[in-house]
Amino acid sequence: MKPHSTFRLSRSLLLLLGLALAMPLNAALPVAVGGQELPTLAPMLDKVTPAVINIASRGHVAVEQNPLLADPFFRRFFNVPDQPRERQTESLGSGVIVDAAHGYVLTNNHVIDKADEITVTLRDGRHFNAKLIGADPESDVAVVQIPAQKLVALPLADSAGVRVGDFVVAIGNPFGLGQTVTSGIVSALGRSGLGIEGYEDFIQTDASINPGNSGGALVNLRGELVGINTAILAPNGGNIGIGFAIPINMAREIMGQLIAHGEVRRGQLGVTAQDLTPDLAKAFNIQVESGTVVAEVAPGSPAATAGLKAGDVIMSANDRPVRSSADVRNIIGMMRIGQQVKMEILRDGNTKKVITATIAEPHTTVLDGKQLQPRLAGALYANIDEGSPLYGRVTGVLVTKVRPGGPAWRAGLRPGDVITSLNRQPVSDVRTLQRIAAASPGRLLVNVQRGESALFILIQ
Repeated sequence: MKPHSTFRLSRSLLLLLGLALAMPLNAALPVAVGGQELPTLAPMLDKVTPAVINIASRGHVAVEQNPLLADPFFRRFFNVPDQPRERQTESLGSGVIVDAAHGYVLTNNHVIDKADEITVTLRDGRHFNAKLIGADPESDVAVVQIPAQKLVALPLADSAGVRVGDFVVAIGNPFGLGQTVTSGIVSALGRSGLGIEGYEDFIQTDASINPGNSGGALVNLRGELVGINTAILAPNGGNIGIGFAIPINMAREIMGQLIAHGEVRRGQLGVTAQDLTPDLAKAFNIQVESGTVVAEVAPGSPAATAGLKAGDVIMSANDRPVRSSADVRNIIGMMRIGQQVKMEILRDGNTKKVITATIAEPHTTVLDGKQLQPRLAGALYANIDEGSPLYGRVTGVLVTKVRPGGPAWRAGLRPGDVITSLNRQPVSDVRTLQRIAAASPGRLLVNVQRGESALFILIQ
């Protein structure tokens, strides 16, 4: 702030302080001005805040080590002390009671991820150990249950009716300070492509959301839950007024599956899609500005059975406009196996068609490493199915689980790695991986995609 601005501000503060000192000691703020009551959110918050809880979780995660340090002979020869195999993790966040009768609480997966112990603190000070009902890392939604009586649950809004400019209130436990309320407006809707979660359809708000608010409530002025606070855009590590919440309609669908099955059972449509760019629209002679182009249809898939073809442009799905391939992923990802999706498409530039497909169970193949080669044992390898956020972005085989201390772990493989080639031969699925591994009795040169980087791992 400039010096002269500081001077004017100081004079203003002194003036206000003088006025405050001149007021009678028993003075209070008026409840009305000109016969009109002063606006306040307090009555709504009195009803809402008991439904928002604080969550503390503790867990253990494996410590990544150099493979040599896992070799007892190496440690004994060089007199290397035993290294810790695990480290303790702690997390603070928030949650929202959505079913008082059953004690169900909605929160974020990253709040309780890898937790051995989940402790919940209610607004009235009561503490409970919570039971994990289910979690979905792809959408960052989790459900826990607490054995408590006299709970208050938040009513769920229809987030499809939320509009940009609506006033909202964020409630959570920022920085572990305890329950805190901030207000703002809905800044944008349908935010996706941020790379935060596998399925993104965020409500953006300028209501202050900080670390610890994750899993907390975003409510409208009627006290209805419209979203679950999840993430912030913070280039410098602090709140800059760009926060994101999972729409409650999405969270509600996921919650139903987590309660019923303990997991989300996503189906498949069987298409690979890409965004419709101006250049593609011109090439296809299409007079539209948004949509998604079908690049590939898997043989025998629901999409193929319904008659969808490569080159078709999906304009809407289940009466929801499709602006990008992420919209298709979100819509299909929230549907259950056996449900139908109605798509309006453009074919050959201008012919409109309506195609209905039935979502089917994905054909995911998983192999144990010992079925591939002894040096790959101790891990599970799976095809990248349509429900994965990696689908269509990378070709290879996903390493889903790795047993610490096993051959695959000692070789350097980790959960989430994608094997893209083996001995310089491209890998497209587990059968290809199995065929190449069986024909390679010697060393294995594994090309791995790990996050945004790639590396080679040599397994002798």
